Amino acid sequence: MRNQFSLEQGAVIDPTALEEAINPVLTDEEHQGDSEQGSDTPPPLARDPEPLRLWRDVFWLGVFSIHMVGLGFVLAVLGINRLNKVNRLNLDKYAKHINQLSSGDQTEVYWPMYGTAGVIGAVLSWAWLSILCHRANQMMKVAVHIITTYLAVISVFCFWDGEIFWGIVFAVGALLQFLYIISVMDRLPFTMLVLRKAVKMVLDLPEAAKLSYVFVGVMLMWMTIWSFGVSGVVASSMGNGGRWWVLLVLSVSLFWTGAVFCNTVHVIVAGLVALVLIHGGKDTESIPPRPLLRSLRHAITTSLGSICYGSLFTAAIRTLRWAIRGLRSHIDRNECLLCCVDFLFHLVETLVRFFNKYAYVQVAVTGKSFNHSARDAWELFQCTGVEALIAYDCSGAILLMGIVLGGLVTGSCVGVWTWFKREGQVVMVGTTAMLMGMILVGLTLVVVESAVTCLYICYAMDPSLISRWDSEFHSEISEALHQRLQHRSGRANDVAVHHAITLQSQKSLSDNT
Repeated sequence: MRNQFSLEQGAVIDPTALEEAINPVLTDEEHQGDSEQGSDTPPPLARDPEPLRLWRDVFWLGVFSIHMVGLGFVLAVLGINRLNKVNRLNLDKYAKHINQLSSGDQTEVYWPMYGTAGVIGAVLSWAWLSILCHRANQMMKVAVHIITTYLAVISVFCFWDGEIFWGIVFAVGALLQFLYIISVMDRLPFTMLVLRKAVKMVLDLPEAAKLSYVFVGVMLMWMTIWSFGVSGVVASSMGNGGRWWVLLVLSVSLFWTGAVFCNTVHVIVAGLVALVLIHGGKDTESIPPRPLLRSLRHAITTSLGSICYGSLFTAAIRTLRWAIRGLRSHIDRNECLLCCVDFLFHLVETLVRFFNKYAYVQVAVTGKSFNHSARDAWELFQCTGVEALIAYDCSGAILLMGIVLGGLVTGSCVGVWTWFKREGQVVMVGTTAMLMGMILVGLTLVVVESAVTCLYICYAMDPSLISRWDSEFHSEISEALHQRLQHRSGRANDVAVHHAITLQSQKSLSDNT
């Protein structure tokens, strides 16, 4: 059942009325049909007492739980095997089949390095969010411009140390970063506007930032176990090839775990921001009591399966979409290449319908399954035209640059220490430490990203929600939307005219022949 929102712009709405618009009353026939298939009708936003939500995507919650328990056991074994004694558990007999290199090291050689990475990442996560909240423009400009230079410098050091592959990787990364910034330079003013307003919302809700710090602490506990096992792998007698494959698997696991933690914060903050916008402020009488605890309860229980599911795919699809959009905007006359890129673009756009970060707001507010939430959010954006603004906004990419910069700083610091102690393991330890730093910084910056996504969802549902919160921002974003829709309409007309001229030319040629 598809919900349409056609509320008059600028009108003051009642939270109960909006709730009924989001959660329409079903007829007996509709209710019976939903009960047969499993109702996707979300629970009310502010009705007291609140009805119980259904558990969603339970299969993926089970997969994630089994993954965490099983991996925790494996990491403990890998770390203990090299703790204070080489090959304590006699695991080297399996390493003989994976290109055994030497007798190896001990876990305690590398574990302090990863501990340092955790400390640096935690400090940067706090510093990044604090600076962003008080010096948003300066922070974003630094992140945008310095990361290209930082990648280039790391590339030079990799070439100097004989790490040709990693030197090429970082050099390509610096080049792509430079090209991307050039391609989106005209979008930065609007992006900065959105980020400033999202930061304003975060400052109005200090409990959101405190929540992210709690999750950083929990993530550090898991990283203690993860780094213990990784230290055992780096210290093992396997050859470099075998160790890299094992580290790749463990890094993917940490990435998924970190994404689940980040998106849990995302859902909690989105639920909190949505309640504040819908009810007109956090101090109003209509807002439910203890909204943060309410949102937290939903995120770590009934919606956790949806978070685990979405965390597997959303980040990769978002990154691929940014890359294809940037490439597509620079292709003008090569029709063959444009055709191939358009095919990839439409394929990714189809995936975005089912895997997008705006689904987490719907998960927080309505309690639907992840795919259902993603589809509803995307249809809402396309029906209202807000998708044009989302395509123009680069706030997600800018925040990602801050996350990558935090990871690079963490990896560089740990890499320098490793270079003095074990020069041959600099890249191996540095890259895994970089991943740790990125995840920890991401856990705090996701608070701002959650506010951005929630602002877009609420604006698409009813612009008066934003107008009541910040009338100036409402005027600016409405003007930007009008301009983007005009731009798209003009481009569509140009394409239609070009197509008509091409057909006319082909017809004239065929008549002449």
